[in-house]
Amino acid sequence: KVKFRELFRPFAPVVSEADAPRYFALGRAAGQYPQRFMLMVSPTLPGREAEIQATSHMGTGRLQTVRREWNPLYFDLVAGFGQATGTPVLLNTSFNLRGEPIVATPAQAVRTFVHSGLDLLVLNQTLVWKEGRYA
Repeated sequence: KVKFRELFRPFAPVVSEADAPRYFALGRAAGQYPQRFMLMVSPTLPGREAEIQATSHMGTGRLQTVRREWNPLYFDLVAGFGQATGTPVLLNTSFNLRGEPIVATPAQAVRTFVHSGLDLLVLNQTLVWKEGRYA
């Protein structure tokens, strides 16, 4: 557990801009309000809910899309997860514990990681894990 949030405060899906239409009904407003900024809720396409249930809430998601040119590392993470699992959708949320400000420095990231239920932390090109979990 990380967020300890109520059920009515769902997490958000992140997917490449190219894969988004395979999972979500984007609608006409997507052109005016880019999904990159998580400004709108998009319905999950019928038949996709079970596949991405951890990232959606009652058949919807506050979708974030990513392109390689916007953030190459993030794009490659999402794409790599898709290649490994067949589902190119990850869960996205702010990096903070309940009642804490959003992480802004590497030191804050490590502190939050240590006090959370997270298994792994990626800081730029460094992978951090808790002792005994992956040794």
